[in-house]
Amino acid sequence: MVLSLYSFIALIPILTVFLLLVGVRMPAGRAMPIAYLVTATIALLVWQVPFNWVAASTVQGLWIAVEILYIVFGAVLLLNTLQASGAIQAIRQSLLSISGDRRVQVIIIAWLFGSFIEGASGFGTPAVICVPLLVAIGFPAMAAVLVALIIQSTPSTFGAVGTPILIGIDAGLSGVTAVQTQVLALGLTYPEYLRLIGQYAGVVNGIVGSFIPLILSLVLTVFFGDRPSIRAGLSAWKFALFAGIAFTIPYALTAIALGPEFPTIVGGLVGLALVVFVAKRGWLVPQQPWDFPPRERWDVSWLGNSPATLSTNPATMGAVKAWLPYGLVGVLLVISRVVPPVTAALRSVQIRWSNIFNTSLTATLQPLYIPPTILLLVVGITYFLHRMKPADLRQAIGDALPVIRKVTLALGAAVLMARVFINSGTNTTGLDSMPLMLADTMAAIVGQGWAFFAPVVGLIGAFVAGSVTISNMMFSLFQFGVADQLDLSTALILALQCVGASAGNMICVSNIVAAAATVGLLGREGIIIRRLLLPAGYYIGLAGILGILLQLLRV
Repeated sequence: MVLSLYSFIALIPILTVFLLLVGVRMPAGRAMPIAYLVTATIALLVWQVPFNWVAASTVQGLWIAVEILYIVFGAVLLLNTLQASGAIQAIRQSLLSISGDRRVQVIIIAWLFGSFIEGASGFGTPAVICVPLLVAIGFPAMAAVLVALIIQSTPSTFGAVGTPILIGIDAGLSGVTAVQTQVLALGLTYPEYLRLIGQYAGVVNGIVGSFIPLILSLVLTVFFGDRPSIRAGLSAWKFALFAGIAFTIPYALTAIALGPEFPTIVGGLVGLALVVFVAKRGWLVPQQPWDFPPRERWDVSWLGNSPATLSTNPATMGAVKAWLPYGLVGVLLVISRVVPPVTAALRSVQIRWSNIFNTSLTATLQPLYIPPTILLLVVGITYFLHRMKPADLRQAIGDALPVIRKVTLALGAAVLMARVFINSGTNTTGLDSMPLMLADTMAAIVGQGWAFFAPVVGLIGAFVAGSVTISNMMFSLFQFGVADQLDLSTALILALQCVGASAGNMICVSNIVAAAATVGLLGREGIIIRRLLLPAGYYIGLAGILGILLQLLRV
């Protein structure tokens, strides 16, 4: 009875977010500060977390929020720079030359280009890069945000060169005696065990993720046509499924053969090459192209507050020159992550606050290593490459700053809430942290059907923490313990944790706020979450079914 009461209280912060954003439709700028205060109050009064720990968790959250805001600023500034130089018009025309079908365009930009960016950098970067690019080529702001968030599922398990497993899972399990004992019993080394988790995750994600492009097509035609049309979305099934497997097959094979570092990068590059080749030749594409209705008939809820930047004037530069800055972003991100001397040099510069307020909490910022520094470097290169005027660059910077001002409160409060929620395990009551309390209750209720529900825990962790990596850190040891107690494959359950966390990436508030801010959709986070619940539900539902099947097969 006491456990159930504490579990319900631990659920209140999450219920508060859903109630305010989805139920009351309150803007995140108002809802998330309230959710933070609710979480901090529960931590102080019910969990009896020492005040200095709550304060330290808040400071830690502020550092993370600064990093995310830096990412948003870098992405918006790059987009503004390309608009000012005329590159966006050339990019738009190059995409229209591949296909005028918006379903084809969204698959190429969001699913494939976005996945490559996720593999190289992670941490929400694909949304803040792809959303403004989609809007610039004629997508409604709401459509751009929805599709860019949906694709942050499959790729994110191996995002940022495998960080969710190599850092997230590792940080949750390393040094634990029970884990070391089981790894030895399996005849594996610890790195081989992490690779096994990645192999399971690659297979499950490979199956579930193959249908994401079809979901993107349906989202466009159901929500953003003259009238809702499932048939129009399904009519692109041949191209969508080809684009799905063009990414997921090399993705899964890379996870099996090479480990967690490169599945998303390889899948994105191979898929992009194959799909563009096929689309240019008109193979598998729908016979009837689909487009949005004329702009004057767009519903007001589709539009953001950012001014329209489309132009009907002919492009003033070639497509290769226009796309080159985005290509440089991808190449430099990969180099910064996979070339050891470069990685070490970039990570050697740190801003660090250890033992915040006499706690064991630490806040660290690596300003040269995180993606926005590369985005700003590419902005500088673009200035000279596209022979821009100083006034154009000043205007691009000036237009990016208001975006940061608008997003700061909502994004900052969301991250602060997450850190207090996660760090509530340090208390005078002897209680587990709030997320672990919730997970313990679920395990006690579900029992042998845990493989179906393991992705749900991962989703909750990512929704709260705003990160697949942090969800894995929070829940890896818990998932391992449940699997061990129930005599299930611990590697499989940990893989399902990763998959569920990736699904949660679609609906986490920090990603939604960051993406919405780039195109002026702040205040509509509740609408976005409601429309993403079905894709997220599909993802964890099918992953759970596959988990049960793999459990029964004992593969």
